[in-house]
Amino acid sequence: MERLKSAVPADIRRAVGEGTTRDLPSTTSLLLAFLDDLPLFHQVIGELADPELALCRKDKGRAAELKGRGNACFSRREFEQALGFYSQALRYAPISSDGTGDILVPALYVNRASTMHKLGLLEECLRDCDRAISVSPNYAKAWYRRGMVNASLKNYSSAMHDLEVALSMEVTSSGKSNIEQELKLILLKPQCVNKVGRSSSDCKDAGLAHTADAHKVVLECIATPNKGRGMTSPDDIPPTSLIHVEDPLAAIILKSCRETHCHYCFSEAPADVVFCPLCTIPVYCSRKCQEQAVGGISWNQDTYLESNSNAVDLGILSLTSTRCKATDSKQIAEHRHECGGAHWAAVLPADIVLAGRLMAQYIDSRMLTGKSSAISGPKMDLIQHYDVDSPTSKLESHIYAIVLLSCLQKHYKSDLSWKEETLAQMVLLICQVKVNSIAIVCMKSMDGSQGLTENKGYSAADDGVMCSVEQVKVAQAIYMSGSLFNHSCRPNVHSYFHSRTLFLRSTTYIKSGSPVELSYGPQAGEMNLVKRQKSLQENYKFSCQCSSCSELHLSDLVIDSFCCPQSSCLGAVSESTCYKSEENCVHVSIDESDICKLSLPHVSKVDEDIEKVGKLFFRNNADLKIDPGYCMSCRSQINLSSAVATSEKAASKINRFKELAVIDGISEIPITDALQSLQQIKKLRHPYSKALAQAEDAIAEAFAKIGDQEQARKHCEASIMILKKLYHPKHIAIAHELIKLVSIELSLGDRASAAATFAQAKAIFSLYYGPDVERILPYVDALKRTVSGGFIGAP
Repeated sequence: MERLKSAVPADIRRAVGEGTTRDLPSTTSLLLAFLDDLPLFHQVIGELADPELALCRKDKGRAAELKGRGNACFSRREFEQALGFYSQALRYAPISSDGTGDILVPALYVNRASTMHKLGLLEECLRDCDRAISVSPNYAKAWYRRGMVNASLKNYSSAMHDLEVALSMEVTSSGKSNIEQELKLILLKPQCVNKVGRSSSDCKDAGLAHTADAHKVVLECIATPNKGRGMTSPDDIPPTSLIHVEDPLAAIILKSCRETHCHYCFSEAPADVVFCPLCTIPVYCSRKCQEQAVGGISWNQDTYLESNSNAVDLGILSLTSTRCKATDSKQIAEHRHECGGAHWAAVLPADIVLAGRLMAQYIDSRMLTGKSSAISGPKMDLIQHYDVDSPTSKLESHIYAIVLLSCLQKHYKSDLSWKEETLAQMVLLICQVKVNSIAIVCMKSMDGSQGLTENKGYSAADDGVMCSVEQVKVAQAIYMSGSLFNHSCRPNVHSYFHSRTLFLRSTTYIKSGSPVELSYGPQAGEMNLVKRQKSLQENYKFSCQCSSCSELHLSDLVIDSFCCPQSSCLGAVSESTCYKSEENCVHVSIDESDICKLSLPHVSKVDEDIEKVGKLFFRNNADLKIDPGYCMSCRSQINLSSAVATSEKAASKINRFKELAVIDGISEIPITDALQSLQQIKKLRHPYSKALAQAEDAIAEAFAKIGDQEQARKHCEASIMILKKLYHPKHIAIAHELIKLVSIELSLGDRASAAATFAQAKAIFSLYYGPDVERILPYVDALKRTVSGGFIGAP
């Protein structure tokens, strides 16, 4: 898009940059007229959507080449590599016009199944056999392989049936002899007449159930004085209440997760991934997700994009009349308009593709209801901040709107026309997506937790492990009701996801009439006040006025602070300028720019810690100014630039030690250096600072990896104590750190301490996830059994 931006003349740039929402019809028309006469524009559209240049279309030759490489790896017993090649071959393998395909597709499924059989992935192997049989019911090798894997699963009745079918289809004498031998072996099994198996694909493709507990919370959308619309409840809401469940209007996977997660349900992709039948872009975990995203395939249609000319006639945008819904649901297939091999959906930014899905959904819904009038675009009741966007952002939104509609034109080919305001509506839609899309996250188990999910216990003799969990952003989506909840840096609602479904659960007691608020990302304890305000302003165009951003709190005084040079003083030394005004408020500023104004907490809320950290703020003097580098309690000064540089260098050494800890035979020298660096950070950073907590945590993880669990426990406990100051004792971040401590205590054989620590973590998880804990965090149940002595290997 940079080529197009640089080609736009200065007068059009100025008109777009200075324009408002009222000017959009004229500015979009102005830019459209210019681009329509620009050869570069038609070249770009051709590169994105021309079928002759489609980089994401099926390629039988490429599939056959990848199959050959997989066969070579299989012959060398390099099964992991073979699995990868067979999967990629399936990605490129086309399905023929009758929907059955030639022998290539079922052969690839069987080859991948054989590879997974060797790797012990029996359930996945069974699903691939089912897929091969569904594509080619007379393929003897598919029945044979399914019979063999059923035998491995001790599903002997099913194995007998499958092998008998394979025997009836096999044409070679050697093949028949081999199958007969396998049947004889199964007949010797004593369980033969008792075991009845069934394919696991029914279970795998069986839809996604919602949470079991029903929510009865009544919510109301009201106008608030400072935050516009917001959600509240006429009733009191107790902690851990499920207050909202919602599926997205539209969703899109992030580029970083395209190869690792299902493009529909966003779960981690299994070994037996399936692909879109018409292009090579999406990866799905099951046929169910594939059908939901792509819809039913009509095999009498062309599977490639068509175009009579590389040039796009921007004056006549049209639509096709044939569309399809996802099977067994009212939902319109979200990927279908992106299909056919054109790669624009793989190249354009995720939020632009998401806007395209919303537009396509709007078009398809109108067509399904028989409305064939001109299309303007969806007018959703969502906020947008176009008028305050930067000129650069406005120009980008204009260009992406025109490019996106041009790409959609390649799919929609009837004489249905667009209204004049369509482009203006598309610009607003893009702005709405940017502001209102919610990041879908999943919890990824790291290190020791992987072992836990595989039912491995802990013992003192085990290799050092430290169970940890990482929150990974995998997708973004539009939730119409979810967008009505306002932000707070100390939210009273926790959001989490199962597949695409958004769940909101209260984490504190919410009095009737009080705002019900979640976090848009920035939270007190996670970021300092200045960073939170900057992030929210850049991404959502507002200055937060929640309680954490309007009242002085301990976490904002200490999170990024340095310690006072006087050893007896607990005062914090900040990099910001703070001054107290006559209104008994503290102003925080950086580079003479006022960031925010904080009221001092009521005397009843002033605890011992905050008074010691910022003693000067609580004196009766009317005016007070504390410059960067000065203590907030005694005004002692430090060399701030030197402290920053030394602290960052020490943290870098600790992180290096953590990386080296994965290498066997680590020497004493890195350990000594890391501990010395930790002492440097302790001398410079405030005792409650996040930098010190991170350093303690990194040291703990490193010691756990090299097997020194006593040291790991010491530093893990130190990190948790600091985090309890920054957050609060029942914050979800504390629970994740407690799980690390549980794994260390188990490795030490201290089951009593592990049980007590686990109980603390489980109580917090239950507050945030209710009965969904084990579904969202599957390792918790395995860890619970380990703590209670449920594993043979555990002490």
